[in-house]
Amino acid sequence: MNEKIIILDFGSQYTQLIARRIRELNIYSEILPFNKIPELDAGVKAVILSGSPFSVTDENALIPDLEKIIGKVPVLGICYGAQYIAKYYGGKVERSEKREYGKANLSQFNQNDLLLKDISTNSQVWMSHGDTIIEIPEKFKLLAGTESIDVAAFKSDNGIFGAPVYCIQFHPEVTHSLEGKTLLKNFVIDIAGCKAEWTPAAFVEETVQELRAQIGDEKVLMALSGGVDSTVGAMLLHRAIGENLVCFFVDNGLLRKNEFEEVLKSYEGMGLNIDGVDRRQRFWDELKGVSDPEKKRKIIGRLFIEVFEEESEKFHDVKWLGQGTIYPDVIESVSVHGPSVTIKSHHNVGGLPDKLKLKIVEPLRMLFKDEVRRVGAELDIPNEILSRHPFPGPGLGIRILGDITPEKVSLLQEADAIFINNLKKHELYDKVWQALTVLLPIQSVGVMGDERTYEQTIAIRAVGSLDGMTAEWSRLPFDFLATVSSEIINNVKGINRVVYDISTKPPATIEWE
Repeated sequence: MNEKIIILDFGSQYTQLIARRIRELNIYSEILPFNKIPELDAGVKAVILSGSPFSVTDENALIPDLEKIIGKVPVLGICYGAQYIAKYYGGKVERSEKREYGKANLSQFNQNDLLLKDISTNSQVWMSHGDTIIEIPEKFKLLAGTESIDVAAFKSDNGIFGAPVYCIQFHPEVTHSLEGKTLLKNFVIDIAGCKAEWTPAAFVEETVQELRAQIGDEKVLMALSGGVDSTVGAMLLHRAIGENLVCFFVDNGLLRKNEFEEVLKSYEGMGLNIDGVDRRQRFWDELKGVSDPEKKRKIIGRLFIEVFEEESEKFHDVKWLGQGTIYPDVIESVSVHGPSVTIKSHHNVGGLPDKLKLKIVEPLRMLFKDEVRRVGAELDIPNEILSRHPFPGPGLGIRILGDITPEKVSLLQEADAIFINNLKKHELYDKVWQALTVLLPIQSVGVMGDERTYEQTIAIRAVGSLDGMTAEWSRLPFDFLATVSSEIINNVKGINRVVYDISTKPPATIEWE
């Protein structure tokens, strides 16, 4: 990357939003832990310090090495970052009597400063901090306050460090700060001097060149899922190395209705070198009688790895393993707080390189999900793939609560197809982040015609989200839900009840297992 903004992460829930906002300005940004500050090369145009759940007054405060960045490039401290800079240079920071959280309005501010250019009088900002800056350090200038705090923004005097230092006690990255994107634009373009040339087209061109240099004439093996990430990753590799990319798609018996055939057909039109591998019965046999969600996930993951190993033996000259890893996966693996608590395991092929002695190539490892879709559009990947909802690695195996049988899979596939097809028919599919059906391990009484039934229940779920980290249940029209319920009950023999899941994440998860 020719130019980039480094974001030092102190554990804020909003850190990824900072990176997203910068990238929306066509400037590459990279998140690093606060204690992993690299030597700043010529491509680093500025450094941003994130907020944090910690207090700068605590014994366990997170302490960055400011001497590595101050004076070398423009710096913007947000919330915790601002408070730490104030404290480090002799200002006064104290715990607030109450946590300042919510909307506030900027006042008494200097609109002549570049950071606040085009920011409206009384502009709404979002506060979320437990410490308050009582006094700014000497040789710093106050830029703005709010009705509740005197110090909302300040900066270093010109020339004292060699590069400007800006500090704000609010969060410009969240949408509640109505002109936050303008402020960030002022910082990265007017103050840091970025040219804003990081576009999907530029990413494709640069990545293809890098892949060719990295891989040369060697072969890459890659398992595809039919989803956005693996497809876009494969197309980047295909553009770089052509037929030297070898792909396969496994039918594990837990895909959606007709998905195996439809995905293979869509890939044929894209010129990918791909084999379809039918292993349905093998997965069903090993999952027979297993009800525990984690055991199911682990069996599915293990079997996938075994199939991968068996298929890879056909290609003795393969040197690389392609993966669709995206940036949130990379960030979470170097979390400020260490490994996250395991909510549920997901199968992947992380254990394969050592066994197969393959080198890893991850073309998308620096992109967020929405950026992956934009790159996919640049690669002319069909919209039906790019707009596809996230689908879990274990597939329908975690949407059948209890043990898995081919009959249950077929039942769920039929109900799922009715729900998804209706979402598309009524132009609702693209308005939700993810939609799914769940087969519940309960039976309930119903009446069909004049007969009493005792059959199974389907739960349908649709959520809105930006990245899957949090999710709100979708307010689908009642008439639509009635149509879906009626079609499922009338057309899927064995189902006599449909319920709609109205849980948010958190505390619920998107998937039921």
